[in-house]
Amino acid sequence: MTSKVSTAMVLAAGLGQRMRPLTDSIPKPMVKLAGRPLIDHVLDRLHEAGVERAIVNVHYCADVLENHLSHRTTPKIIISNERHGLLDTGGGIVRALPLIGNEPFLIHNSDSTWIEGVGRNLDRLIKAWDPERMDSLLLVALASHSLGYHGFGDFSMSPDGLLERRPERDVSPFVFTGVSIAHPRLFEGAPEGSFSLNKLWDASIARGRLYGLRLDGWWMHVGTPDALNDAEAWIEDAAKRV
Repeated sequence: MTSKVSTAMVLAAGLGQRMRPLTDSIPKPMVKLAGRPLIDHVLDRLHEAGVERAIVNVHYCADVLENHLSHRTTPKIIISNERHGLLDTGGGIVRALPLIGNEPFLIHNSDSTWIEGVGRNLDRLIKAWDPERMDSLLLVALASHSLGYHGFGDFSMSPDGLLERRPERDVSPFVFTGVSIAHPRLFEGAPEGSFSLNKLWDASIARGRLYGLRLDGWWMHVGTPDALNDAEAWIEDAAKRV
């Protein structure tokens, strides 16, 4: 069973400290990649995938981001204000749930980007979403097909897509790309205040309801100015090959 996903939560409230000095006076989502702010890459992809509403949380240099977003009409932008204090990924979504509603929704980091393979990955993710079996469906990439990622991986994945955490002192092949679909039930009983989505994912793994879909293409971890430069070069090379 699949269903259309028309709402997204865009996580854009972080401090972007590792991207300094580019983020001394602007939030990280406003840093430009290939001539456009990172958040515009995200919002354009969401629009192409049929997303009609994007709830965007703001904190650091919030006025700069809000002013930029005020000029967009697609998708429709709704601001979730976190000026009072950062709530991390989980807490930020809990705060925005009244704006999101009761239907499954996309969660998209504002700095997650990739070079598409065959077909569009957000379309593939939405098509693969099954609310009967899943609390959340994560878009994951092979660490070996990722630019700027130097960790030991996040998850292993079974043939039917069930995710398991990387064991301590071990290596796992898949890394989370910062994009997922979640059902609001994932947040039932969630703590108040600031907390990470990882807490809810672990509970979903224990229930056998956290799934993954492998990204088709090359994921780019744009976390530092050097990684940004590398991503620009990759995008330029990919355009030449088309």
